[in-house]
This record gives sequence, C-alpha cells and structure tokens, in this order.
Amino acid sequence: MYYSSGNYEAFARPVKPEGVDGKSAYLVGAGLASLAAACFLIRDGQMKGSHIHILEELKMPGGALDGSEEAGKGFVIRGGREMEDHFECLWDLFHSIPSLEVENASVLDEFYWLNKKDPNYSLMRATVNRGEDAHTDGKFTLSEKASMEIVKLFLTRDEDLYDLKITDVFTEEFFASNFWLYWRTMFAFEDWHSALEMKLYIQRFIHHIGGLPDFSALKFTQYNQFESLVQPMLKYLEEHGVQFVYDTRVTNVVFEQHGTRKVAAKIECMRGGQPESIDLTEDDLVFVTNGSCTENSSLGDHRHPAVLKTEPGGCWELWRSIAAQDESFGRPDKFCTNIDETKWESATITTLDDRIPPYIEQICQRDPFSGKVVTGGIVSVKDSSWMLSWTLNRQPHFKKQPKDQLVVWFYALYTDVPGDYIKKPISACTGEEITAEWLYHMGVPEADIPEMAANSANCIPCMMPYITAFFMPRTAGDRPKVVPDGCVNFAFIGQFADTERDTVFTTEYSVRTAMESVYTLLGVDRGVPEVFASEYDIRVLLDSTSKMMDGKKLTELKQPMLLKLLEQGALRKVSGTVVGELLKKYGIV
Repeated sequence: MYYSSGNYEAFARPVKPEGVDGKSAYLVGAGLASLAAACFLIRDGQMKGSHIHILEELKMPGGALDGSEEAGKGFVIRGGREMEDHFECLWDLFHSIPSLEVENASVLDEFYWLNKKDPNYSLMRATVNRGEDAHTDGKFTLSEKASMEIVKLFLTRDEDLYDLKITDVFTEEFFASNFWLYWRTMFAFEDWHSALEMKLYIQRFIHHIGGLPDFSALKFTQYNQFESLVQPMLKYLEEHGVQFVYDTRVTNVVFEQHGTRKVAAKIECMRGGQPESIDLTEDDLVFVTNGSCTENSSLGDHRHPAVLKTEPGGCWELWRSIAAQDESFGRPDKFCTNIDETKWESATITTLDDRIPPYIEQICQRDPFSGKVVTGGIVSVKDSSWMLSWTLNRQPHFKKQPKDQLVVWFYALYTDVPGDYIKKPISACTGEEITAEWLYHMGVPEADIPEMAANSANCIPCMMPYITAFFMPRTAGDRPKVVPDGCVNFAFIGQFADTERDTVFTTEYSVRTAMESVYTLLGVDRGVPEVFASEYDIRVLLDSTSKMMDGKKLTELKQPMLLKLLEQGALRKVSGTVVGELLKKYGIV
C-alpha cells in the first residue's frame, strides 16, 4: 500500500489482484469502516460480494452513523457528522455509490449539488443571556501569548506530545479565547484530552481556520447520516451479494504465529446466544473494528433519564482478547477505562407544535421549515453550565418526519454539572428537563417553560460512555497499526486503528483505514489518497495566521522574536519579492 496525490491515480481502475477469486473476507462490525471496506473489496479488490461476510452484534448496520425512529420513543440521532472538501478517501468511495435520491447520480454528485446550491454557514455561532447573540463576530480573541502557544504546538513533534493533555501545552489565556470556545464545542475536546490529537486537528484542518467561526468550512447531507450515507452503501453491497449476519457478537480472533508471521486462524463468536467458531485460512481476510465511540449507548425518553452503562462493551472485550495475544495489537485499556473522562450526553428534540420554532428562527435567523440550511452548525451557549450546543440541519431530517415538526440535535460537554434552569446535571435529567434547560437558554419566558417543555416537544436523551475515548492521551503503540507488523490476513479498521496524519472522530478516518486495510491485504495496485497537505502550503499558513490574528498586521505584534526581526530589517529585505507579495496578499503586513 502506498499514498498518492493528484488526479492521475484518482481516476485509475486497478488491475484485478492475483488470486482474489480464491479469497473471502470477514468484517467484524457493520459501521462505516466495515461497510467502506466491503465496498473497496468489491470495487477495487474485485472480490465477489458473496465471498464477503459482515458480522454485526446488533440487529441493524450503521454503527455511529445512525438515524432512526424508535418505537415508543421518537426520532433519534446520537450524533452528527461534519464533512469538508478534503475528505479524499470518503469522496473516492462515494463517487462510486449510486444515490438513492437522484437518478443516474452518485452519492457524491447528490452531496456536491446540494452544497453548491445551499452552502452552509452560521448566522449566530454562540448565544449568551438567554438567547442573545454572544457577538463572537468571527473573532478568535487570541492573545499574543496564546497565539504563540498554538504555533508551538503546531510545530511540535508527535513523540514529544505522547501522553500529554491539552492543559499541559496551553495556559489560561488560550482557554479564555473564542478560539477555544469554537474548537471545543465543534470537535468535543475537553481540557484533559490529548494534546497530540489537538495538534493533529490543527494541522489537518489548518486550511479551514477562517471558516471555523461561522462553519462555512463544513458541508452536510440532505437527511440524517443513516439515510443519506449508510442506506446507499447497504443497497450497493446487497446488490453485489454481500452476506450480512446480525445478532452475532464476535468474542475473539485467534492467531497462529509462525516466526514473524501472524495468521488469523479462527473467529469465535456468539450467534443468537449460541457459541460458534469459524475456521480460517490465509485466504480468509479478517477486518476488525476495534473499539467504538457509541458502545453501550443508552436511551432515555421524555419522562426518564438515560442510564449510564459502565459494564464492559462487546467491542472493547473483543479488542482486549485480541490484544492479549501480541503487543502489536494495541492497548485498549488506554481508551476505555476512564468513563468519567470519555462520556457525554446528547439528545434528540422533536418539536410538536408551533410554539418553539419562532425562538429557533430568532436565533438562527432563517426559516427552519425552508428545507435549506437552518443553524449552519451548532449554536453554542457560551454561559451554559452544561456547555450545551444545539443544531438543526436541513429539515426534514428524516424522510418520514411530519412537515410541521423540527428535529433538533443537542449535546452537553459537561455531564455532571448542575444546569442553570434545571438544577441537576444532564446525566440525571429526563427529556422534558433537558428541553426545559434548552428553552431557558433560548429565551423562552420562564413562566412558559414548564408547559412548553412538557407538551411542545419530545426529547430522547442518549448517554454515551465512550464518545470521546479516542481523544484520551496516548503514546506510540496504544492504537495498533491498520495492518500490524507480520499480519498476513488481518487488519484493524475504524477510529482506534492508527494511520498517518489523519484525525479521528471523522467519517474520513473510518473510510481511510478501510481503504488502507483492503489495499494492503489484497495488494491493490492503486494509491490511497494522501491526507490533504494544507499544513505544508505556505499560502494556507499565511492565511490562517492572518485569520487567527483577527486582522492585526504582523508589525502590530510585540513578540520579542518579531522585534528582533524588525531590528534586523528582515521585512524590508523581502519587500518587492514573491515572499513580500504573499505577506501582503494574506494580510500579514
């Protein structure tokens, strides 16, 4: 497997890998990584669909890409996925998956046309004082000290950040900035999360710094992620004869080692509550999604809180069983043993009458029933004790959603802090109480809140104990390589497999690990698109620097290094050169 860039290989169709007709594949889990791997096995590996088996513990596919109408509860979305232009592997995949909405078009075509016609951006990024505009006004409010801390982190080597927390590399001046407000609420970073992941995010999305305050960097699907992304893949795979085996919990993959060669020899599982095993040969390829951010999720309802599940989840136990056999298979306990630091709670709020929508419209400054972009990303409540955020994507968000209802996604970064109206932590709240806290921060008169919370909405809370597990501080080897050293028929895929330069908690990461695993194990002779190299583009670096300085010129700063450069006439020396023109173009001088 190798990386490529440009469009030469992007449009190429690889030759059929030697011996693929005699091979089969077993994919553990039916989330995005597994579904993508199956698609790549068929499209690029040219494996027969009937040779591909997807083993899923639940009774439905999709993993974290969910969106459903739960019987007796209502519409549920545990989370949402933000996408951008440079998800190279994701778009490589979806340009081959037929759209279910537009005839003779791919999912990528449908997505591209939608976001061209209805581009995403926010008109009110944050509120304070119960629904008033917080007037972040696109400013980052970074002090010079905080700016230099970001630059230092950007330039730090990965290995120098192993096991460090964000609080180890930033001071209070950074945490007081709008930059941190935008960042933590958009990506769900907590103070104690990995400084390494923070650095990788800054490098990965440096080209979108200017679009961070108003979400103009982001793109969204027409409907929820299950209907817009998962269902088209399912149809593609089913039409190719892929075998889906539900209600099947894989408990172990047993390896045989011959010198340095590691061969997956047996899959052990529980199917319908009964133990089974699948004997494997070297021609049977195994792809395991190790770990899950939505494992052990639990739903409450409008009258009952969601319950925090602390027992070990099936995917974590599977990874532990695999990891016990060889140190190259990673260290799952680094990510799944501190639920207090990996959990938060979301909720799906469905409006039931015409009382709440005017408050939404007042904040988002758009008609929420227009079918177009509504909030344009999350609205964060800057003075919320829960650090709550909420968003409405294009409505209807579900194909079966009544036209007079709106579906809102809500989440709280702090799960164990009492609210401002409801004096309880969100973890102890019913859907009705969560709705009341939300209405309070939207400016609904306090006298109206109890009745509106009770009868004008239906709210389904969702507690997720491992939702930010992949952000826990880590070191080399904690996450296993996509194809661990010596493995001949086995790969890890998904958010807890390790690949170069890309960032977890993205759809791109799941698809990238899937693509790399298939190309490696089958020897597909086509390049995997490299991670977009914006961090090495001087134009992007200059532009992002200008944006983070909130329009200040370099000459206005008072950093000692800059004073020294000015004294030496460095800026004068580049005047009239290409470098000087670039500095002017991007507002640096």
